[in-house]
Amino acid sequence: MPISLRAELLAIGHTDRSIRHALRAGSLARIRHGAYADGPTWTGQREETQYAVRSRAALLQSRTDVVLSHTSALPFLDAPVWGLGLDEVHLTRRDERSGRRESGVRQHGGVLLDDDVVRVHGIDVVSPIRAILEVASIGSVEATLVVANHFLHHGECTVEVLEDRYRGSMERWPGSLRTDLALRLVDPRIESVGETRLSYLLWREHFPRPVSQFEVYDGEDLVAQLDFALPELGVWIEFDGRVKYEKYRRPGESIADVVVREKGRENRVCELTGWRCLRVTWADLARPDLLARRLRDLIDSVARQRRAAR
Repeated sequence: MPISLRAELLAIGHTDRSIRHALRAGSLARIRHGAYADGPTWTGQREETQYAVRSRAALLQSRTDVVLSHTSALPFLDAPVWGLGLDEVHLTRRDERSGRRESGVRQHGGVLLDDDVVRVHGIDVVSPIRAILEVASIGSVEATLVVANHFLHHGECTVEVLEDRYRGSMERWPGSLRTDLALRLVDPRIESVGETRLSYLLWREHFPRPVSQFEVYDGEDLVAQLDFALPELGVWIEFDGRVKYEKYRRPGESIADVVVREKGRENRVCELTGWRCLRVTWADLARPDLLARRLRDLIDSVARQRRAAR
């Protein structure tokens, strides 16, 4: 989305009065102080997109040499911002001087190594590895895992390289206890935000660590790849988000067609393994206590069936 700074608008004939009039009319929208965008285009954007535009505007307006960092780097790296605050733009100074906070912008100090900065869409942002560790210093463990698993799954870095970078120079950053825990819980096989949140909930509720992307075969034929499996307990868990159904949708199919085919896959897995399935949605994640109770009840039910069979 094009951004116009006040000086640029004045240079093409606008005045402060005409800018105020355009703002009232809705033809112009104020992104942040001194930065504007087309009004209708701006109001039609999602919160994450508006945050990315505000971040870019703050970078353009900065009077010091900075790069987009922390949460502000994520939209430009095509990474999720789930669970992270979008009320503040994050910039990191290149001159290693102390940071500061003002007007919705937080400048961070610190040392940027040569490979800590990448150029994306014509602007400088921190690298995926640096972004993960920065997010860990300001966000929750769950939000950090969402970011870390995304980059790991897409091959932007490896767990080993991430751990080496952390131990090498960031171990004493703020939030290091959260970072240590996040590094123990990361899983490159996890594919989505919803699956990461489900994985974190299972850890927090003291369930055994599941096997992610568990493969089920019929002879040599791969029948299914399960989101999470608890083989010893005879249970597997699937996260049902719209993204998943869109991903597996074939040409000409409706979502309903995919759901029917998914049900057939579930039945086949049950036949081959004797396990039972728990399906989880975004709404279930909003009620974690109830979800944990449902899973415990299912595990107990399978255990009773196994005892009765013996």
